[in-house]
Amino acid sequence: MLLPLLRSHPLLHLHHAARLSPPRLLLRRAAQAPLPPLRARTPQLACMAASSGSNASSPAPSPPPPVVHKSKIRFCPSCGSPTKLAIPDGDEKMRAVCSSCGRVHYENPKMVVGCLVEHDNKVLLCRRKIEPAYGLWTLPAGYLEVGESAAEGASRETLEEACADVEIISPFAQLDIPLIGQSYIIFRARLKTPDFSPGPESLECQLFSLDDIPFDSLAFSSIIVTLRMYIEDVKSGNIKFHYCTINKRLGASPSDLRSFDIDNHLAV
Repeated sequence: MLLPLLRSHPLLHLHHAARLSPPRLLLRRAAQAPLPPLRARTPQLACMAASSGSNASSPAPSPPPPVVHKSKIRFCPSCGSPTKLAIPDGDEKMRAVCSSCGRVHYENPKMVVGCLVEHDNKVLLCRRKIEPAYGLWTLPAGYLEVGESAAEGASRETLEEACADVEIISPFAQLDIPLIGQSYIIFRARLKTPDFSPGPESLECQLFSLDDIPFDSLAFSSIIVTLRMYIEDVKSGNIKFHYCTINKRLGASPSDLRSFDIDNHLAV
């Protein structure tokens, strides 16, 4: 069953508690957290909420402003001439257009794929040996390569970062991060053999029970969100597939991994 659109999922809004509370206390608080009320995200939804008679006198919150992307392509990859920002004919967005040959250069989001590896009621994490987020823990994941499927890429990244040969079980989550132009696909997976060790990009690899996941030492907001959703599902006894967008809060630094909101959360 599709859950309604949620904003700021309570289980993913515990960034202050994550720094102050041990994981077991954090999970107990998460299990007790009530669901927030629905918040209208469009004028049409606002009208529907008003006509239902609930909170009719309260104005609906404004939707977040759209992300305006400024192209970083300064020179034409085809002829090397400088580019200029312009709206091409028939388009509605600013693009990098070559000032010499007129070629329009489009920029598309990057796909990141990875595995949430389950073994003996634990999950496999890697401590990063490279920037960004050197020394912090993450799920084995990386950029999808041309010529491979998302599942193949997730298995390859797990082999590269954790020297672990895995079998994909099912997709678990897709998380879009519009601000940085990335989309994550995370798969549930199991170890084919109980062997793993740090690859060239990892300082160490370790299996963590759900109560011992180092939330205050995780590398990326996408990993924080994925693991919180997974813990909630495991505790409820119903593992679902999740989709959501991760949006940084207004004024938050890009390096602040915990100042974000979860929008458009769907779980099936």
